[in-house]
Amino acid sequence: MADIIHLLPDNIANQIAAGEVIQRPASAVKELLENAVDAGATNIQLIVADAGKALVQVIDNGKGMSETDARMSFERHATSKIRNIDDLFSIKTMGFRGEALASIAAVAQVELKTKRAEDELGSFIAVENSVVTRQEPCACNAGTSISMKNLFFNVPARRNFLKTNAVETKHIIDEFIRVAMAYPQLFFSLTINGMEQFHLEAGSIKQRIIQVLGNNYNTKLVSVKEDMDYMDVYGFVGKPETAKKTRGDQYFFVNNRFIKSAYLNHAVSSAFSDMIAKDSFASYVLFIDLDPSQIDINVHPTKQEIKFEDERIVYAFVQSAVKHALAQFSIAPSLDFTLNPEIQGLDAVSKPFTDRQQEETSSSRLFNTFTQKGQAHFVEPTNKSELRHWKDFFKPSEISQEVTIGSGSYVVKSSGVDAFQLPIDDELPLATTTSPLSHHTPTHCIQLHNTYILATAQSGFLLVHQQLAHERILYDMYSAASHGTQMITQQSLFPVTLELSAPDAALLQDLLPSIQVIGYAIEPFGNNTFIIQGVPADVLKGNEKNTIELLLEQFKHFNSDVKFSNREKLVRCMSRQQAIKAGQPLSEQEMIKLVESLFVCATPNVTPSGSPTYVAYTENQLDRMFQRLM
Repeated sequence: MADIIHLLPDNIANQIAAGEVIQRPASAVKELLENAVDAGATNIQLIVADAGKALVQVIDNGKGMSETDARMSFERHATSKIRNIDDLFSIKTMGFRGEALASIAAVAQVELKTKRAEDELGSFIAVENSVVTRQEPCACNAGTSISMKNLFFNVPARRNFLKTNAVETKHIIDEFIRVAMAYPQLFFSLTINGMEQFHLEAGSIKQRIIQVLGNNYNTKLVSVKEDMDYMDVYGFVGKPETAKKTRGDQYFFVNNRFIKSAYLNHAVSSAFSDMIAKDSFASYVLFIDLDPSQIDINVHPTKQEIKFEDERIVYAFVQSAVKHALAQFSIAPSLDFTLNPEIQGLDAVSKPFTDRQQEETSSSRLFNTFTQKGQAHFVEPTNKSELRHWKDFFKPSEISQEVTIGSGSYVVKSSGVDAFQLPIDDELPLATTTSPLSHHTPTHCIQLHNTYILATAQSGFLLVHQQLAHERILYDMYSAASHGTQMITQQSLFPVTLELSAPDAALLQDLLPSIQVIGYAIEPFGNNTFIIQGVPADVLKGNEKNTIELLLEQFKHFNSDVKFSNREKLVRCMSRQQAIKAGQPLSEQEMIKLVESLFVCATPNVTPSGSPTYVAYTENQLDRMFQRLM
């Protein structure tokens, strides 16, 4: 019987390895940029065409390679970083596995031009399907230029699994930002389809953050810097107002390598406890430097997950560093009473405390109050205080109105705050079928805690959650619009300019067709900028920019759910965003209209996500609750 086990051919083995390393164009971008950094380059250019499917090119001014090294770089497990097993635990460079170029060459057409500064001529190599098709001397600048063309040309099934150009471009931008953020002392540029998207001059960490994340972070960053024997933590965290619903602006670097760590994310989140909402995420760009022997970066093919020798120490140091930074900048309270130089320079600190000043101070009423035994809490009352009624400012003015329910009359008090104006339309969207709960027509409504609506009905009453009910109403309206019934757009007299970060701009570009269907009129204006020409009629004037930014954040929050289309996710985001919020006062007319609108929906009892919109109480249930059933 013939033997059945045999060695795979090199090209097939390389393609299998590429399945781990090169999952999409962005994976190749990461590997090529890291190689350029390792080569000692100070100027790195990334050029992309057709979302990386047609071309990914990286040009650097690094040290280049000899002819032999250029040829060897495409072999599997060929590396200049590791000589023996000990080197694996003291790695300080980015790429070290020796799989990157071999994996890329297995699934794309690759051209390499490289030259060392001391060489007269460089080397040109063309590789296709792991086979070298050309190798010859060439004239080129010192450094390396590598082009990856027609990704997955020989694996069409993998190419079919790639997402839309907008999605793939967003992933490329993410990888570019991660490398550029780790090395602010280097110049980086990114050109997509002939248009330069990023031109990042060398500078400080803060300058790079503002270059990448936008000028709005300029006054919203808090410096973090803690130098310890075991490790150093430095970088910046955003003030609480920069917190978002998604983890978009969160960057952790260990020895200048971008990593993903839910454990360290939790360390930062715990430092921000009680300062941001529980469903929000703080923004930060933090660097951790420690001995390479204390970490293992060889636990994941993309090297974005690492293992710490002692995670608890790292967690405690990161949490402490962030807390200390927030306290120093008066973002959070601190027990550190050390004086900074500005305070030490004040007259009250630097000048001597004379005998005359001591006598005046010790004879004062305030001094005596706090020096007498047991009197630290005592302050003499006075009727001359102009602030004795200060608490009255925090009491809302109350307006009483009489509401008649059944045969009784009740006085309902509501705060004097302007109520949210729920649109009161004469025509309501009719459900395709008659609701089985259509007999719940409210005659009177009372608002409880500015959140719940107590609505009377013919056979009991309903307890309606105003936010969830409105979310269901808006979902049906936006869903109908997304399936053909174009919503009314309110044109802006003065169009609003919206400037986004590059990843968000790529996302909005991909969503434009769907956004326009639900009533937005938005036009690209170049360089990650858009013009808002109009918004849906129910969006408040002056809130257009914030509405779009919040919509993108919520969309990214929903984006992990793959069972919904982009348009469905967008409709769900819009309905949740535009729904009236819990705590918002409503007039009785608005409450009645809200309940009536709810019961002409096809599914009035639940929100799109499955939460109940109301609880119904019948007379029989009430009798049973009070044990009055005969």
